[in-house]
Amino acid sequence: MALEKIFHQLSRPLEPIPTGVQPQLLPLVGIRAVLFDIYGTLIISGCGDIGTSIEGQQADALSEALESLGITLRCPAEDAIQVFQETIAKHHAQLRATGITYPEVNIIEVWRETCVELGGLKIDAARLAVEFEARANPTWPMPGLKPCLAGLVRRGMVIGLISNAQFFTPCLFPALLEKTLDELGFAPDLRYYSYEHCHAKPSDWMYRLASKRLASQGVHPTEVLYVGNDMRNDVLPATQVGFRTALFAGDTRSLRRRESDPLLEKIKPDAIILDLLHILDLIK
Repeated sequence: MALEKIFHQLSRPLEPIPTGVQPQLLPLVGIRAVLFDIYGTLIISGCGDIGTSIEGQQADALSEALESLGITLRCPAEDAIQVFQETIAKHHAQLRATGITYPEVNIIEVWRETCVELGGLKIDAARLAVEFEARANPTWPMPGLKPCLAGLVRRGMVIGLISNAQFFTPCLFPALLEKTLDELGFAPDLRYYSYEHCHAKPSDWMYRLASKRLASQGVHPTEVLYVGNDMRNDVLPATQVGFRTALFAGDTRSLRRRESDPLLEKIKPDAIILDLLHILDLIK
């Protein structure tokens, strides 16, 4: 089964939960490129972000995922999830030992190793990863997503992605929107997923790569708007490379203001939006 079909079959409509935050929509002049976070910004995440579902939900999700593959665990699902989490922690430690401050795992490798630890389960690790993720972290398009992207493309904007993500993340778009990233207008050379670089946000690694790529196309950092739902993971690193920023505050599940974080003391977004369509109002 194609991976996007699994997401399509297991997804159900979700609505954003209002945050009560006041928007700040002063016009931004001179924007030529708009880059986005995915989970919690373009896509509603049932648990707020990738990899953040609680342990009880994960155990249920794993049981159901394995059942769909015809596999019976030899131990309680909670124990299997502990092995999964310990494997992630081990991979993080290995990457930190190479000097990566904010490491990102390759979830296929994690599941392969987890299955070995659980008695040598013979499973397609990619299929298991998707069956598990679709259940542990329900997703649905954020309202206004399609018209927002279409409006930006009509205006000639370059659009791209910088997101904590795994190999299956791009599958969400054809699964939920019935359009590929190409068809939606995302530039192929401006799609940065953490699992491909071993660096997760809030590292500015992917932002620096995007800034360098855009500079090669004649786009200055001040001509780039980055849109994300997390002050530390999105607004901070985007600000550090000189991008202008919009905090997406349209869903309580995913909004991360982190007002007590000392790293954010002097960090302010250029705009606060509650709806993706606000972006079209911002850019003049």
